[in-house]
Amino acid sequence: MPLTRDEDIKALLEGARTIALVGASDRPDRPSYDVMKRLQDHGYRVIPVNPQITGEHVHGEFVFRELAQLGDPIDIVDIFRRPQAAGEAVDEAIKIGAKAVWMQLGVVNDEAAARAEAAGLTVVMDRCPAIEIPRLGVAPVTGD
Repeated sequence: MPLTRDEDIKALLEGARTIALVGASDRPDRPSYDVMKRLQDHGYRVIPVNPQITGEHVHGEFVFRELAQLGDPIDIVDIFRRPQAAGEAVDEAIKIGAKAVWMQLGVVNDEAAARAEAAGLTVVMDRCPAIEIPRLGVAPVTGD
């Protein structure tokens, strides 16, 4: 079951340091653009992933084509994709050994969530970390 309890979501966010943002955009009018900046401002390292803008930079970070290109361990894969396309990102998250997948507001894919959980990943669906962080009082990420 995806996480729904506030204390579990808060613990996930407080334990994370690195987030891969699948579906990142370089367009300021897109929600993923704002969410990426808000996560960075909270102290997370956010790595943008989007095959359409690979090689560009968003908020100072190089944009990768796919999760498999990332060399760093990923705590959360934040998915800004249509529900039917989220499964591919979840499968990639499983392959790279991410700890959790987070499907954004409006992104609900029960089959993909079940695959992630069966592989040992934590799942959050239909929520936004940029909303949950202030709502839950998540402490800023520090360099510890």
